Amino acid sequence: MLSGAHLKRRLGQYGAAWVIGFLVAGAGILISCLVMDMMAAADLVLPVVMGGVGLALGVGVVMSLLSGQTVGTKLAVGLLAVALVLPLLWAPVSAAVAIAFFADRSIEYSQAYAGFQIGVSRVLFPVTEWALGGAVLQGVWQAFQIVASIVGFVSALANIWPILRRVLGPEPGGEIA
Repeated sequence: MLSGAHLKRRLGQYGAAWVIGFLVAGAGILISCLVMDMMAAADLVLPVVMGGVGLALGVGVVMSLLSGQTVGTKLAVGLLAVALVLPLLWAPVSAAVAIAFFADRSIEYSQAYAGFQIGVSRVLFPVTEWALGGAVLQGVWQAFQIVASIVGFVSALANIWPILRRVLGPEPGGEIA
């Protein structure tokens, strides 16, 4: 048996970690740009924030494993963590990419970005070579960026939507006169 409530709670925490990672990395890079070059700021901020969101994901998985949930729920949490770890780590990197885009700078000069891209390539290359037969890594990298951004946006929207509904007020016709 799977506990849908537990999985939903963990996915909500994942979405919160994605949003926080994006915002903290973006703010950290922008603030650091006041005193240093943007690439140096990205190299300083990205490893720390990526470590933080990775740690948050790990803590959530360990808490699930130590909980009284069923084996199926624990297995589902573990599988979701494995599937979502790269999109989660992409959150702070995407903040750096967005800042570099708007600053008209090339993010490829950041050692942290290059290291992340190389690390992801080391994970994705054997998988794509096995599944697709080689020479499509650039397409897979582009697809990863798109999918990771969509996953992050959807998780952020899922967390922000209830807040927006409360701010916008009650549903029309929901009030009793």
